[in-house]
Amino acid sequence: MFRIISAVLTGIFGAALLHLVIILSLPHFSDRDAYTRVEDEGDENHFYMLDDKDDDAGLSNGDPYIRTAVCAFDIGDQPIRLTAAGKVPFWSLSIYDRASNEVFSMSDRTSVGGLLDVLVASPIQLTTLRKALPPSLSQSILVEMPHPEGYAVLRTMAPQSSFDEAARGFLAEAGCDVFDGS
Repeated sequence: MFRIISAVLTGIFGAALLHLVIILSLPHFSDRDAYTRVEDEGDENHFYMLDDKDDDAGLSNGDPYIRTAVCAFDIGDQPIRLTAAGKVPFWSLSIYDRASNEVFSMSDRTSVGGLLDVLVASPIQLTTLRKALPPSLSQSILVEMPHPEGYAVLRTMAPQSSFDEAARGFLAEAGCDVFDGS
């Protein structure tokens, strides 16, 4: 009987200690989520190219044939427009909310004319825009974002070293800009 009580008390004490350690360590890990790391790259509404080695925010590009850029944004006040154009063999875009849930993704194969032109807006902003769609958005893909904060990941392929300059130029010229309505 003593062994059973001792085992139960040891289990309860161990579980309580484990929970205490987890709760006390949460603040250390809470600022290491993907959104916070992308936000730490720099100002919002700007694509930042990732290198092969971890940067100060802890982000890197792990594939030698892919070039990657990230952009944090907040559509609380105004929508953002993601744009890019260039001669690259392949590109893809993924949009995530603050909790790293994928909201939207596409590639050059599903774009209009191989160009990236995406407007990210809240449901209310999109409703307002759809009532009187500006001509500049006639070919744009409209993406509804349920939460105001998020980030975009833009990737392009550089399968050989001769493609590297074009891939880097494509990402360097990519736009992640506030849409002013015109």
